[in-house]
Amino acid sequence: MTLTTETVTKLQRYFEDRVDAIKSSANYQKLLAMPPLQRWATVAGLFLLSQLVVFGGLYLIFGRIVVIGFFASILAGMATGLGALPALFFKDISKNLFNSMLGAAAGVMLAATAFSLLVPGMDYGNQVWPGKGIYVVSFGMLVGALFLHLADRQLPHVHFGSVSDTQLNSLKKVWLFIIAITIHNFPEGMSVGVSFGSGEMKNGIVLAVAIALQNIPEGLAVALPLVGLGYNKWRAVGIAALTGLVEPIGGLLGITMVTLFQPILPLAMGFAAGAMLFVISEEIIPETHSDGRSRYATFALMIGFIIMMVLDNMLG
Repeated sequence: MTLTTETVTKLQRYFEDRVDAIKSSANYQKLLAMPPLQRWATVAGLFLLSQLVVFGGLYLIFGRIVVIGFFASILAGMATGLGALPALFFKDISKNLFNSMLGAAAGVMLAATAFSLLVPGMDYGNQVWPGKGIYVVSFGMLVGALFLHLADRQLPHVHFGSVSDTQLNSLKKVWLFIIAITIHNFPEGMSVGVSFGSGEMKNGIVLAVAIALQNIPEGLAVALPLVGLGYNKWRAVGIAALTGLVEPIGGLLGITMVTLFQPILPLAMGFAAGAMLFVISEEIIPETHSDGRSRYATFALMIGFIIMMVLDNMLG
């Protein structure tokens, strides 16, 4: 058994043990014994209470901007589940359509990286270190790219192109891909948080929209192979949605970090931009060109870039 296979097996076993432990708990059994209406009302009440505690605590400690940024990163992460919904109705989609979706996602991310991270990052850098903003942001970009490079090397996963064909027969291969999506979602969520942490609501909103649009084809790429392997459709959609939940964690880290330590904002924006560019260049664009029919994806990339450029201009 290789190290990669052993790691995936351990992760699967761990999550299965956690699920079994929850199902066997007394509180879970009491919940199942309730009438359906009362059960769902209880779940909804507990969820709302937990959100009140979380968001109320963030507001009291850090203020309004952190709450808004955290909420935006949650919505961006939930777009992964939204993108997975077509798996309820289809087991496969056209290769050209999927590549076009990925190409548009790449264009959206490129525009958001340029206009909502790099440009404002250099402006803030010049405010802190006059005339040196571009160098600080450039250094942050290299650090962000190096971070994902090391994550790619150290954590077991497979790349986008390895699982684009939904007729797969390797469950472990799909789960390695899910790990890869989760790894890449963290710096994406962090970029949303960092952008809101700058205090510029417009940049944060643009970046959150960009990440949400980019997450849609990712969710589909996770759910379709699972359905093709015989997973329950709703369970496949649920797993895809869970991969996006790491984004709020990254978002909260990014926004609180730059809120507490404003001088590191240019470096953090460069870091987030470098991480996003790494994902675009390493994963998304190569996948859209993998079968030699890249023209649809190329035009989709340009359209995605233009849409985000227009949105950025409209918001101010």
